Amino acid sequence: MKKPSYSALISVATLAYSVFALAKPRHLGNALTPSPLKQPDYDVAARTFGVRDLVISGMALAAPTTAAREQAMMGRVVFDLTDGALFSSEATTAGSKAKVLAVTIGWAALNAAAIVADRKR
Repeated sequence: MKKPSYSALISVATLAYSVFALAKPRHLGNALTPSPLKQPDYDVAARTFGVRDLVISGMALAAPTTAAREQAMMGRVVFDLTDGALFSSEATTAGSKAKVLAVTIGWAALNAAAIVADRKR
């Protein structure tokens, strides 16, 4: 039996995040600000991430070719880096800014590493 690609494994994890973001959108507001009055402002963004990540993960998992899967993964890297740039400026504390950047840049790096590792297989 053929092992799943690293991109497939990361895509399944991203799919799990998308379900979480749709089920618990307040996680984003909680990460960005301690203010319970401001936290709901980010629910729409979290739901948008949920839908976007569901779609991009599905594209990577259902890709008919290696090139198509890689393009979906590259899209994910761009999304994560953009999220980091946009949402780190929204963070209200140095700790929350660091957390946002660690998660977004870390996830972009994992996706990039999966692309590279899959190329070497």
